Amino acid sequence: MDPSPLPSSLPDPADRSPQSPLGFATKLAFGAGDLGTAITANLQVFFLMYFLTSVAGLNPTLAGSVLLVGKMWDAINDPIVGILSDRTRSPWGRRYPWMLWGSLPFGLSFFLLWLVPFQGDWALFAYYSLVAIVFNTAYTTVNLPYTALTTELTQDYDERTSLNSFRFFFSIGGSIFSLILAQIIFAQVQDQALRYVILGGVCAVLSVLPIYWCVWGTKGRTLAIGAPGHPASTSAEVSLPIGQQLRIAFSNRPFLFVIGIYLCSWLGVQITATVIPYFVIYWMGMPEAQMTPVLLGVQGTALIMLFVWSAVSQRVGKKATYFMGMGLWIVAQGGLFFLQPDQVTELYILAVMAGVGVSTAYLIPWSMVPDVIDLDELQTGQRREGIFYGFMVLLQKLGLAAGLFLVGKALDGAGFLTTTAGEAIPQQPDSALMAIRVAIGPVPTLFLILGLVLAYYYPITREVHGEIMLKLRERKENAP
Repeated sequence: MDPSPLPSSLPDPADRSPQSPLGFATKLAFGAGDLGTAITANLQVFFLMYFLTSVAGLNPTLAGSVLLVGKMWDAINDPIVGILSDRTRSPWGRRYPWMLWGSLPFGLSFFLLWLVPFQGDWALFAYYSLVAIVFNTAYTTVNLPYTALTTELTQDYDERTSLNSFRFFFSIGGSIFSLILAQIIFAQVQDQALRYVILGGVCAVLSVLPIYWCVWGTKGRTLAIGAPGHPASTSAEVSLPIGQQLRIAFSNRPFLFVIGIYLCSWLGVQITATVIPYFVIYWMGMPEAQMTPVLLGVQGTALIMLFVWSAVSQRVGKKATYFMGMGLWIVAQGGLFFLQPDQVTELYILAVMAGVGVSTAYLIPWSMVPDVIDLDELQTGQRREGIFYGFMVLLQKLGLAAGLFLVGKALDGAGFLTTTAGEAIPQQPDSALMAIRVAIGPVPTLFLILGLVLAYYYPITREVHGEIMLKLRERKENAP
């Protein structure tokens, strides 16, 4: 199917060569597109499991199952959205209609996650599972097309890393902002359940607005590049059966390495983030209000280091940068297991050390994906950003859901005591405390080490990518 005519107000494609550098305003608008999803994802990772078990009063196994149900739905949802966004034809391109139509359901369903409408384990389980399915669907329709914009904005190896540094500046910045906002609300509101209602409502509104900024701030560049005849326009796409497209994607060997690197990194990040509230409150014996400064130590350091690692990557490459950050993070992560309740200063030191490494987990794997897509275009003559990004996000979600389900199962099996809003914090049994310590120390450390092994064998260096782009340009120049 031929693309629909583009709006006449778009800039002349001739003024947008594939080599022209991205403007600061375009990078800023692109980065803003990850702000809303970062806020919602961060609050879910740090607070949702704790909210379900210690405010709503859900059994830990059922709480972990809520996350598992939502992510299992993504097994169906993510690839479909990725493929459909690749095939979308509109005056607004392939990605923007999905982002615009999904924005309002995204905000509303996020707010509904933080309500406790009734009591009873199974009734609450059914409610939160349904809301999680709706939210994850809306999240995918917004976030997956957004991530695919990276390859449509620039083809330059180093500029993609720079572009992702803007993205994750907003991502980590949104995470930090949500933690500060939570700290303010928790300090001002005494009712524990009301705290989360207010936090969910405010963040739902703030999460929708940056999506519109991203769309209006980047559409000139992406729609001009996608115009017929532009030298950087994507290759013509042939409609293929889903099964065949998946076989092509998973026959791309570097893509399998990127999936593994990303999955291991984010299992380390998000399992730790989920367990930190339990670790700080139940093992370290710190009040709930002191949990946020620990989280800020990680995220604040990651934000500061993000642009440092981006500059380092341009000098030594993505693999070497990843090794540097992961090495320090592994030391910090393993050290959490040995902390004792009176070692609060050491906790903050390890949080800062971990933040240095966490920033590479944000930056490096995502900057590798566009290089993999370029290789796929060279091999197949097509660009299928949605396929690759869809399965990257899908496998990350499935791995995370399985990991968090097992964390909930382990807490339940270790005798963890749940509470509802207003109840006193219980004294957890030794078995539950040991399960919390193992989940925050040895388990993430093993995933990070495995990620290092996979990064060692990742084959696309700057030199290899340069050869790929040279061959693609030669093909386009020789095309009729």
